Amino acid sequence: MSKIPVISEHICMTPGVCGGKPRIAGHRIKVQDIVIWYEEMGLSPDEIVSRHPTITLADVYAALTYYYDNFQEIRQAILEDDRLEAEMRSLFSS
Repeated sequence: MSKIPVISEHICMTPGVCGGKPRIAGHRIKVQDIVIWYEEMGLSPDEIVSRHPTITLADVYAALTYYYDNFQEIRQAILEDDRLEAEMRSLFSS
């Protein structure tokens, strides 16, 4: 049994929604959001679900699986968003 169909039940990409970035199907929670909460904020998958009760534990694990399968793509998206945020902060803090 292939893992792709299982992940595709939970993760989708839609042009015009969240910039076309991979996200939890039916939600605006991006895979990179899950990664940040998990890796940078230290939240467990259970804690993520408890803070966002409209997603499931399977959604969180699918997002993490997608991340590990597409590590460079997601890390690049996080870096780009971080750069944009820093640029916007510098523009509006003057």
